[in-house]
Amino acid sequence: MNTSPKVFTDVFSPARLGPVTLRNRIIKAATFEASTPDALVTDDLITYHRLPAAGGVGMTTVAYCAVAPGGRTDGWQIWMRPEAVPGLRRLTDAIHAEGAAISAQIGHAGPVANARTNKAPALAPVRFFNPLSMRFARKATREDIAEVTRAHATAARLAIDAGFDAVEVHLGHNYLASSFLSPLLNRRRDEYGGSLENRAKVARGVVRAVRDAVDGYGAGRIAVTAKLNMTDGVRAGIPLEESLQTAKWLEEDGGLDAIELTAGSSLVNPLYLFHGDAPVKEFAGAFAPPLSWGIRMTGTKFLREYPYREAFLLDKARQFRAELSMPLILLGGITNRETMDLAMAEGFDFVAMGRALLAEPDLINRIQADGDARSVRSACTHCNKCMATIYSHTHCVVTGSPG
Repeated sequence: MNTSPKVFTDVFSPARLGPVTLRNRIIKAATFEASTPDALVTDDLITYHRLPAAGGVGMTTVAYCAVAPGGRTDGWQIWMRPEAVPGLRRLTDAIHAEGAAISAQIGHAGPVANARTNKAPALAPVRFFNPLSMRFARKATREDIAEVTRAHATAARLAIDAGFDAVEVHLGHNYLASSFLSPLLNRRRDEYGGSLENRAKVARGVVRAVRDAVDGYGAGRIAVTAKLNMTDGVRAGIPLEESLQTAKWLEEDGGLDAIELTAGSSLVNPLYLFHGDAPVKEFAGAFAPPLSWGIRMTGTKFLREYPYREAFLLDKARQFRAELSMPLILLGGITNRETMDLAMAEGFDFVAMGRALLAEPDLINRIQADGDARSVRSACTHCNKCMATIYSHTHCVVTGSPG
């Protein structure tokens, strides 16, 4: 349990993240860029991350670097292999030239993976139908789990070769590790199902594999973080008390330098993470019939609307901060200096921002230059129409950024 007294921390002060020092405590969260049509780095991807780096963030996160071709949410995403390293090195060099650090989000999408565009079978705790790909994910075997675990270790080593400062292991949003944690999705009867201790084996195993790979290959060169669901926001999904226990185990295991706290399910409740408007029309427009028709008719059940407010995940995250001693990253509804200061006052070590930086990559420099005036406000309207652009070219529909 965290019993240390609260001390005010300036969000713009340098901070240690494992072996890495960030120039401030602001992280650009992973948001899929739709900038890698050949599953390799492009100039467009470099620009996407260079802009917020030049705009003042301490670290930007590349989303998302799958550990295997079948682990992508779509077939044009990067997957970690030697062929990708030269381009990734160009990317990391460009970010370092702007004075920022860079993290690679690594993971396996599991039942969220698009088996159709990946041209590879998706994996899940049990056989599962993904309506977005119109394909079934097959039940992962013990060897599948072992192979995915090894692939995480390989991805971490490749991230070191490519010059990344950190890797973020994806344990959220009902991707593979998260789907095993979910009582709703994991109906297995073997050693990976049933009790939370069993359901947490995949998450703990991949983190341990990444830590061992990092310590054995690049000790002291790269930080290891994880994105963990506090709750899925769906009935019978991951409840907060179970997630908190998983976080305690991850802390005890010693494999992580920080946890980024998230929420929601890419499969059944994505707006639980985002909050704000539900862009049903725009989301439907990103798909061809008949899927687009189905989204228009039933989209409000999938894209459930949650009113936006600043720091909308704070109430849940406080419970983790109270019980854990390790560094925590607060995500969700952080757009201005007051909310950043609130996060610091609550004992969080870092804040992560997504949509606000998509709208205005230079927002952090402007907030810092504003000083005590506290007058800078984000241009993000929380319309969430940017969600639909991840299938073409991710951008803010309000400002047009990043290009």
